[in-house]
Amino acid sequence: MKNTALFILLTLTLTACEDVIDLDTETGPAQLVVDGWITNQTGPQSIRLSQTAGYFDNSPAKPVLGATVLVTDEAGTKYEFKDLKSSGQYVWTPFSPTNPMGYLGGDYTLSIKTNGEEYQAKTHLYPVPRIDSLTYFFEKPPIVANDSPKEGYQAEFFARDLPGEGNCYWIKVFKNGKYFAKTTDINLAYDAAFSPGAASDGLLFILPIRRSITPELWQERDTVRVELHAIPKEAFFFLQQVRLESSNQGLFATPPSNIISNVVNQNSGGRKALGFFGGSIVSGFQTVIDPKKARPKP
Repeated sequence: MKNTALFILLTLTLTACEDVIDLDTETGPAQLVVDGWITNQTGPQSIRLSQTAGYFDNSPAKPVLGATVLVTDEAGTKYEFKDLKSSGQYVWTPFSPTNPMGYLGGDYTLSIKTNGEEYQAKTHLYPVPRIDSLTYFFEKPPIVANDSPKEGYQAEFFARDLPGEGNCYWIKVFKNGKYFAKTTDINLAYDAAFSPGAASDGLLFILPIRRSITPELWQERDTVRVELHAIPKEAFFFLQQVRLESSNQGLFATPPSNIISNVVNQNSGGRKALGFFGGSIVSGFQTVIDPKKARPKP
């Protein structure tokens, strides 16, 4: 009887703690969102423009159409980006497939004119180390996600941070040509470690970063491509905050905060923009998973 009474009391207590609260949130004016990145890779370069939406609006982001989008380098060369498909994706296509837009040491200024407003952002292209090799070994972890392979290969790349404190990198991974694009797949490095203050300047990238290129276990005949992007410090902190805010939920979530942006309205009293414009020099390495070439598990 005592146990029954205690159970009923506990149930009533927990039930009393539940209260439904309907939030009436105001929807402010739409803001420009910029998603732009240029590299030294050959082929077209693109800058995506969209608009913010209400907090509870789960529809696809509305594209910004009819904008004038220009990128200018320090020599005064202008690159016009055009939205040929009316999708908000503004593209610059080189005259020659082997003529890249970005080059080492280049300074680039993005200019966007839309709805009577003009925005600018700047970026610089820094040197990147070469990826020396990419290895893999067979792995059968005791616990895996329900939709992930139960066994396969753990891959690892080897590269060394360039001398000089404060180099920042974005490690991108592609499986059979498809990029792992989730925010949880954003892999960053500050020098050869995760963050400033780690005293890792000029060292081999630490083990967790080298093995971060396995979002899921690789399978035989999978094509693994790893790209190392040298990025500006402000891009490092932007991406770090994007990754943090995207996983900021659950019992221990903290109040959300606005993500930094380097896109500035030239009218100080005008509407602010969101997003980021950056650039990077890229090195890459690619291999195909072959069980005969796998290394013994460490």
